[in-house]
Amino acid sequence: MPKRFEVDGARVLADLNALRAFGAYKTGVHRPTFSKEHMQALEWLMAAMPSAGLTPEIDGIGNVLGRSDRPGPRLLTGSHLESQNYAGWLDGPLGVIYALEAARVLNASDLSGSVEVASWSDEEGHFGSLMGSRSYVGAVSDEEIDSAHDRTDGRAMRQAITDAGLATHPRLLYEPGRHIGYLEAHIEQGDTLEAGNLKIGVVTSIVGIWQYEVTFTGAQNHAGTTRMAVRRDAGLALAKFCIAIDEQFPKVCGPRTVWTTGRMTLDPGAPSIIPGEATMLFQVRDADPSVAERLESVLQSLAADFARRGPCGVSVKRTRAGAPARMDAGIQDAIETACAEHAPDKSLRMPSGAGHDAQMLAKVMPAGMLFVPSIGGISHHWTENTSDDDIVTGARVFVAASANLLERAVRG
Repeated sequence: MPKRFEVDGARVLADLNALRAFGAYKTGVHRPTFSKEHMQALEWLMAAMPSAGLTPEIDGIGNVLGRSDRPGPRLLTGSHLESQNYAGWLDGPLGVIYALEAARVLNASDLSGSVEVASWSDEEGHFGSLMGSRSYVGAVSDEEIDSAHDRTDGRAMRQAITDAGLATHPRLLYEPGRHIGYLEAHIEQGDTLEAGNLKIGVVTSIVGIWQYEVTFTGAQNHAGTTRMAVRRDAGLALAKFCIAIDEQFPKVCGPRTVWTTGRMTLDPGAPSIIPGEATMLFQVRDADPSVAERLESVLQSLAADFARRGPCGVSVKRTRAGAPARMDAGIQDAIETACAEHAPDKSLRMPSGAGHDAQMLAKVMPAGMLFVPSIGGISHHWTENTSDDDIVTGARVFVAASANLLERAVRG
């Protein structure tokens, strides 16, 4: 990398550790959306932005945007600063600090154009799905905010916004044509890079997520007096259904398809009562919508077969259908070019199995992502970590990729 684009690795690590202090929990953080710790992290970011040539603004849903008044093309970069409950210290902040470092380095250089930095609110879904970035692209209504509640404590989102002092702030909307694209960095949250001794993942797409509510209807009765031969145990039907999924899905899934039964509930859920109803929340993730359609057909066929054979009724309701987001080919190439200099032969083009703000920004501008390795593939847990060397390598690739994109925009 030319000297004028030199990354300060020690500064990157110091910034990440400064953010780690807000809501520190064991080796991770607990920083829910709109919590005191989340707001402190946002205040820290806004205080740091002027040193990167940016004027900060916070909006009415908790998004922070640092704007540049330099002439020339502008690249939007960022991620998020809130965390899952009692989770990792890099999920989100890594991308924000890479963005801040890119702005510090490139906005002070003789490069034409600038890097602008965003911290999107509630990427982790305490109140909803990607609320901040969806708001920025115009996909969140006031009615949705009014009806949203914290999934942990039930607090209304509107009240949380008021408590955070943001009630009088308007929500920011993207300005068509302002940015040449959006670039985001993130820890991988899996072990593909680590297992392959690789340093950078060049994200090709962000998988779609399809979610279902499967309900089993049996007959509630006494656990001690009802003979096994006549029971209609909805909980047992649910368990057998899960086994059937694991037997049938591998026959028709794609090479990177994953599926999860994330929650099971029994009604009434008492030790001496046969459950008369059982519900499972089931999720499928894949980058290919045709694979999801195929698996949904299998799911419906299994439900129909179970209901026909009894003894319980089964219904399947799709509650979410999210198409995958393709990452821009030109941004992928810019990341690969940066890898050739800073991580030669250590990169891999790969899909993201998790959702990210980039999938929302991709609706209104070219978007791309890069991953750095996660130690042990661990994320959404306080033991989440990435080596200092890999963090710094990722920062160098991110800044170089940002420079490549701005230089390409100048050349036209």
